[in-house]
Amino acid sequence: MPADLLTFLSPGMTWNMLVVYGFLIGVILLFAFDLVRVDMVGLLVMVLLPLSGLVTPGQAISGLSSNAVVSIIAVMIIGHGLDKTGVMNQVAAQIIKLSGKSRNRMMTLVAGTVAVISGFMQNIGAAALFLPAVNRMCRQLNVPISQVLIPMGYAAVIGGCITLVGSSPLILLNDLAGSWWHANPELVAHQPYSPFSLFFVAPMGIALVVAALVYFIFLGRWVLPRSEPMADACNLLNHDLECTYGREVSKVFELAVPGNFFTRRLEELELRPKYHATVVCISKRNGRYRVTEPGRADVIEPFDVIGIVANEEHARNLADDLGWTLRSELNDLSGVLSMDNAGITEAIVTPRSELVGKTFHEYGFRKKLRVNPLALYRQNQLILENISEIKIQPGDAVLLHGEWEKLHLLKQKPILAFTEHLKGEILYPENALRALSCLVLALVLALGFNIQLSISLLAGAVGMVLTRVMTLDQAYRSVDWMTVFLLAGLIPLGIAFENTGAAGFLATSLTHMLHDFLTPVTLFLLVGALTSAFTLFVSNIGATVLMIPLAMNMAVQCQADPRMAAMLVAIAASNTFILPTHQVNALIMRPGGYRVKDYVRAGTGMTLIFMAVVMIMFWAVYGMAA
Repeated sequence: MPADLLTFLSPGMTWNMLVVYGFLIGVILLFAFDLVRVDMVGLLVMVLLPLSGLVTPGQAISGLSSNAVVSIIAVMIIGHGLDKTGVMNQVAAQIIKLSGKSRNRMMTLVAGTVAVISGFMQNIGAAALFLPAVNRMCRQLNVPISQVLIPMGYAAVIGGCITLVGSSPLILLNDLAGSWWHANPELVAHQPYSPFSLFFVAPMGIALVVAALVYFIFLGRWVLPRSEPMADACNLLNHDLECTYGREVSKVFELAVPGNFFTRRLEELELRPKYHATVVCISKRNGRYRVTEPGRADVIEPFDVIGIVANEEHARNLADDLGWTLRSELNDLSGVLSMDNAGITEAIVTPRSELVGKTFHEYGFRKKLRVNPLALYRQNQLILENISEIKIQPGDAVLLHGEWEKLHLLKQKPILAFTEHLKGEILYPENALRALSCLVLALVLALGFNIQLSISLLAGAVGMVLTRVMTLDQAYRSVDWMTVFLLAGLIPLGIAFENTGAAGFLATSLTHMLHDFLTPVTLFLLVGALTSAFTLFVSNIGATVLMIPLAMNMAVQCQADPRMAAMLVAIAASNTFILPTHQVNALIMRPGGYRVKDYVRAGTGMTLIFMAVVMIMFWAVYGMAA
């Protein structure tokens, strides 16, 4: 395009700026219409930008070594280590205990906790640490994870506004504002610069977190993705197993024993021959004591809570005949019998198995292996009754119920050959202290010694491997490379905006257009809107570096406090919810199964609320005028 035509369209615009705007529109269209996977969008940007000459080849791949991407990789490894040792299990258990069955309560507790943590460490770290726990909680409570991760992610971003060390823009605030102040003494009447204290922004951050939680509590059902209904949390059989074993042992049920029940042993109740029901857990003394592999000699007492595997018809008949109460969902036993912790799988008896020629009772199957046999399949015949007294033969298929960890341990023994991939994994709580020490090491290096975040977190991740919390191969597998390449591709796009001056050109043009209408209020609205827009496409650091000097200059012209204008820029740099371009939004995109339209729907309202709260707080608490 000839230079005079560009001048005609917009004086000061260059060809490179126009190409950058074209790239931006192209990326948004690819995101919006899901034409290719999001990580492929990142790879395309990394390839096409240097070919267009907007960035150098080194800048195009610089995202792979950026502080944000390296931090994400390290935090994913640390988070996996904490999950593998059961630390996040304990966190999830406490939140579930407090939230009960309420989705809103769980979402509020998760988002609020992440927001507080994010105030003292980088928001991407806080969000990544909680991902395993949120996955576990959502599976246990049968809550779609897509309705929890966006509130958690947004809270992590906003939580960075609680202190001056919670986000990169706020960390830079005093340096950038102080530099402008000392460079323009005549504009501030030669007054000394007063730096912001650590918690100066806390009222603003807390107000924003509360507003976000209220937004999702009351409007979440409309703005969050409406996921497909989850499979019945009590249904344990997949399609293949159901075709073989039918629906006689397809679900887990919880029953409450009344106080007037006469204590009896399990074998006296004859639950398997009468109802094809297998007792897999007995909770006694208000949950203080549990039997997870009950045998025929175990007793059922008044006020016990019983977990059985059966079908609904037989479970109802059992409850009616014995006078027990059949509960509509897992309650007391949800932590033990949820699909996240336990389930059903099939295994084949090998010719060399020590089970051959013995009965389950003779072998002590339940007590020795700590899993429950439900059914036997032999020569096209399904056997449900008296399976404990049948001699086991090579080739018998056994349907088993147990905790995933116990099933994983059984898989390592030469007794049975499993026909399916087992869910879950073996936890190593004995390594929990080492895993926590690695996390503490990373935080101490970052906060105590002011070492760059990526290096601090990488030290914690390396510590996980060196202390044998996990192997190096497990560390590599714990990284979500789709998220890594998405972010690595978006970073050079931000560099192109800065290299070509496209962001500065847009900001300056809008400022000149609205110059005659600028008052302290309209100035703050304009600065907030511009910073929010830039931080969607340019890095939040780039948007902050660009906007703070511009905002402080305009504030002096409007007789507003330039310090407050600089603070507004640093706060508004976190107003990035509409697109998955922020590191946290990109991190939760794949686990939550989100599309760009999900961010647009949830983020539009959040963006408007964010700006409204910021303006109210500046007017009511901080003051806009000088």
